[in-house]
Amino acid sequence: MSTERPSLDLRKTIGAIAGPVLAILIWFTPISGLEAEAHHLLAIMALVAIWWITEPVPIPVTSLLGPTLCVIVGVAPMGKAFENFANPMIFLFLGGFLLAKAMMVNGLDKRLAYGIMSMKWVGDSPRRIFLAIGLACIICSGWISNTATAAMMFPIALGLLETIRKMMAANGKIIDLKNYKYATGLMLMTAYACSIGGVFTPIGTPPNIMMLGFIDKLAPDAPTISFFQWMIWGFVAMVCYFAVAYLVLWRMFPADVKRIEGAHEFIREYANSLGKWTRAQKNTVIAFSVAVVLWVAPSVLSIVYGAKSEAMTAFDNHFPEGIAAMAGALLLFFLPGNERGVKTLKWKEGVEGIDWGTLLLFGGGLSMGALMYTTGLSQWIGNGIRDVMGGNPSELTFMIVFCMSALLLSELTSHTAAINLMGAIAIGTALSLGFSPIPVAVGVALSSSLGFMMPVSTPPNAIVYASGYVPITKMFRSGLIIDIIGILLITVPIVLLLVKAVMGI
Repeated sequence: MSTERPSLDLRKTIGAIAGPVLAILIWFTPISGLEAEAHHLLAIMALVAIWWITEPVPIPVTSLLGPTLCVIVGVAPMGKAFENFANPMIFLFLGGFLLAKAMMVNGLDKRLAYGIMSMKWVGDSPRRIFLAIGLACIICSGWISNTATAAMMFPIALGLLETIRKMMAANGKIIDLKNYKYATGLMLMTAYACSIGGVFTPIGTPPNIMMLGFIDKLAPDAPTISFFQWMIWGFVAMVCYFAVAYLVLWRMFPADVKRIEGAHEFIREYANSLGKWTRAQKNTVIAFSVAVVLWVAPSVLSIVYGAKSEAMTAFDNHFPEGIAAMAGALLLFFLPGNERGVKTLKWKEGVEGIDWGTLLLFGGGLSMGALMYTTGLSQWIGNGIRDVMGGNPSELTFMIVFCMSALLLSELTSHTAAINLMGAIAIGTALSLGFSPIPVAVGVALSSSLGFMMPVSTPPNAIVYASGYVPITKMFRSGLIIDIIGILLITVPIVLLLVKAVMGI
């Protein structure tokens, strides 16, 4: 911790100075081909981009600063600059946050995770435990935040490792968990699986929903991506990423024993401590199921009645995905909880469970992206990137460049900040090149979830790194291998083949 602090402070100091300096230089430098509003917006974007990456102030503060400066310098009136803070996608995220909070408050997430870990097929096998803890992570993080999932699974992994240490000591073998391969592998599996699970659903991780918002605002003529359509390729990507992570980590960090005596009993104790299903847990399942049914229903109606049928149109008008999320979430405040007069989710618990910073970051990113589109800045940037790429690159080359860029940026900063920087540029460049913006938008979102090389890349990485069982060189090496395979052999083929097939483009 102490060795990282000076470098972090230095990064913030450099960013605090470099952002305004670069913005001023751009402001006073003549740039041909840009209208005044686009030129001024470019200067503001330079400041915002540097501050998103270096974080001299909290990222949500920077997200509010961008639209505020746009109003002050006359890029856009206040109503236009801030309208995207009420974007429907934000309410999809808001509903998802409330449902996730109810799952955590009422212990539904633990019941799910411990249920998987305590299954008979897992037993005392190190390899199956390795697999089961990864499965528990990806299933939970598809619906709740990867940070919360990692925080929940981290003590389970630590307890299993302590069981191994005691078993070894009883057999006369003393091991140091800080230099024990299996300990490193189990910690990394916990972190990586939490991030991998987020690609499954639009609400699994912020980049997914943010890219959907960018498509809606910057490419209004593009086909609408439904919740269920995202789940199709999200599931395939999740399974493929997980398989690669499992194989790479098990090969690099195998166990040196065939059985972990007492492991199954240890996990069973966790599961038994939850007791019987409570009323609040059952009602959380009901509220969650309502949201999921409403999310999936449009795809069913489309198959049965046709995409342009009256039934489909009526459902879309009355139950868009944001309303579906809010309907399920609001039920939590009406359904009874475990005690008389207490509801399934208390208002205070719900408010505390909302990641307001992410919502502000999302709103600020959408606002800046929309202004880049309306002022013509995104088209100008897209034309410049097109020229740099040779004027007429293949879609394969285009996809690889942007997916790799999103990945590298997410390794250095928050993946939500990376999406805010890359989203509008990727879509603008796709439109400039005559490509559909949907594949690159999905590719950038998926790629930003593959930040596996550094402790600062994702909160789950930081959580397991703090255990002391993960040398940074091991994290970098394993993360690099999974990142490269994930981008070239999974992400790019999925977006160029599966996403196009599902969307009919």
